[in-house]
Amino acid sequence: MPIMLVKLIFTLTSLLLLAAQLGEAFIVSVDAHNEECFFENVEGGTKFGVTFEVIDGGFLDVDIKITGPDNIVLHESEKESSGKYTFAAPAKGIYTICFNNERSSMTPKLVMFSIDVGESPQRAPGAPGEEEAGHTKLEDMIRELSGTLTSVKHEQEYMHVRDKIHRSVNESTNSRVVLWSTFEALVLVLMTVGQVYYLKRFFEVKRVV
Repeated sequence: MPIMLVKLIFTLTSLLLLAAQLGEAFIVSVDAHNEECFFENVEGGTKFGVTFEVIDGGFLDVDIKITGPDNIVLHESEKESSGKYTFAAPAKGIYTICFNNERSSMTPKLVMFSIDVGESPQRAPGAPGEEEAGHTKLEDMIRELSGTLTSVKHEQEYMHVRDKIHRSVNESTNSRVVLWSTFEALVLVLMTVGQVYYLKRFFEVKRVV
C-alpha cells in the first residue's frame, strides 16, 4: 500500500507540474519588409515543435525559416498561412524560428505561434531495477499525455482564432453585399425616374403660338 500511494502521489505531482509547463501561444506583429526571429535553447535529442498561424494582414501569409546550431536549416517555406512542424533536435544549441514579411509592400502581418520543447532524454546508467523500470515507464506515459494535452490546447486556440477570422470575413462580405445591393437599388430608381422623364418629354405635345 505505501508503494502504491507513493506512485500515485508521484504521478499526480508530475501531471500538475507538466500541466503548469504547457506551452503558451504568443502573438507577434511582423511589419512590412521586416523579419522577426525567436530563439530557443534545446538539448540534443529533445523533441520540439513549432506551430503558427497568420491571423491578420494582407493575404494571411508569411515566410518561415527554422534553423539549428551552425545555421543548419531544418525547415524553410514561403507564403504559408499556417503550419505545424515537429523535430528531434540533432544537437544541443540555439534554435531559431524566423517569420519573414519582406514580400509585403505595406501590410503588417499578425502571427500567432507557439514553441513546444519536450524534456531531454535521461536514462540512468546500467540496467534499471523493477521499481525503476516502473517509474521510467510511468514517466514516459506522463510525457506522452503532456504532449497530447499540449496539442489539444493549441488546436483549441487555433480553432478559436480561425472562428474569429471566418466570422470577420463573413461580416465583411455581408457588409459589402448590403452596400452593393443598396447601390444597385439606387441606380435602378434613378434609371426609372430618368426613363419616365424622358418618355414624358418625348410624348409631350409642343404648342405653336
